[in-house]
Amino acid sequence: MPPKLVRDRIPEIIRADGADPHITVAADDEYRRALRAKLTEETQEYLAADATSALEELADILEVVHALAAVHGADPAELEKTRRTKATERGAFTQRLIWHGNR
Repeated sequence: MPPKLVRDRIPEIIRADGADPHITVAADDEYRRALRAKLTEETQEYLAADATSALEELADILEVVHALAAVHGADPAELEKTRRTKATERGAFTQRLIWHGNR
């Protein structure tokens, strides 16, 4: 199994199951790369999810997004403020608009 970023409590859970996980702590650059890979992994899992597991997969994506925001010096509140500002300036996706180019 190739190394991958896991949630903080995963080593504890693995130990509780009687296994001995090999864990290292990522340096800054490795952590950023691992978060990007995890975002791709979680997004693929969401895209493959059915209706019953989709919300859980979105929560995983959000967890990774919050960690990425922290890497960029922002907390979830600042990320949400940035999202709201952008939604005010450019709109959100609530109207379900699909652009087909210009006529």
